[in-house]
This record gives sequence, C-alpha cells and structure tokens, in this order.
Amino acid sequence: MAAQSPASRRRTSGRRSESTEDHLERISELLAATGQARVSDIADSLGLKRSTVSNMVRRLAERGYVEHEPYRGLALTAEGRAVARHVRKRHEILTAFLEQLGLKASAVQAEVEEIEHHLSPATLALFGSLVEFWRRQPARLEEFLEFHRSGNPG
Repeated sequence: MAAQSPASRRRTSGRRSESTEDHLERISELLAATGQARVSDIADSLGLKRSTVSNMVRRLAERGYVEHEPYRGLALTAEGRAVARHVRKRHEILTAFLEQLGLKASAVQAEVEEIEHHLSPATLALFGSLVEFWRRQPARLEEFLEFHRSGNPG
C-alpha cells in the first residue's frame, strides 16, 4: 500500500483540510465567547502569524464559509456554521470518549487534536454511540475499565 503524502493526510471531510476545520472551529469559538472574531485573535489563539490567518480567511471567504470585512472582523456563513458545528460535535464526542476512559485532561486534549480529523463518519458515529451507551450504563463502563486495569492485552 502506498504511503499518503502529507497533503493528502491533511485532507478531511471531502475537500476541507484540517487547517480549514481548525480555523472555522476557532472562529466559531471566538464568536461565541466574545461576539467577534478578528484575524489577530485567531492568529493569537492558534499560534500562527497574522499573514497566515489572513490568507486562510481569504480562502474561507472564497469557499463561502465566512464573510470578512477588512478591519471589522468575520462572520460565519450558514455553511461555515454547519462545518463549525460538525467539528465541535466531533471534538465533544472524542473528548467525552477519552475522558470516560480515564485519560488526564492534558492527554485528552492532545489526543483529540491528533485524531479528530482522521476519523470516518461511521467511526465517529460508533464512538458517539459508545459514549452515550456508557452514559446510560455506567456500570458497563466500569466493567470495561476493570477489564482494562486487570492487565488484559490490548
């Protein structure tokens, strides 16, 4: 099997890259928290150069995800909001899943960032079902955790 190129590994959800999804997620978070999302705020929160974020914002606008007025900030379009909701839901499912397994908060966030863009919709749905099952059946979660702690291979 041929190895994937870095560019193809960074692609997810059809034509959206990890970077696209990360930017839309962050814009949504900033809008929810402060009512505004400016290039400088996005750059600071993602640890990127303002020029890098400006270029991405231009591409997001070209793709119909954001509306941008220079020096005034960003607004998500309906499509941008839908993508951001999807990304946020995926993040929440993976966070809940790993927290249920008992990982430390710092490990949960690091792991979610590593895997969130690489799951198929079917796998994400399966994890979502498992999270909900364990919420409704906490004794079953405890059975699994005890099985794991007992040193069974895995």
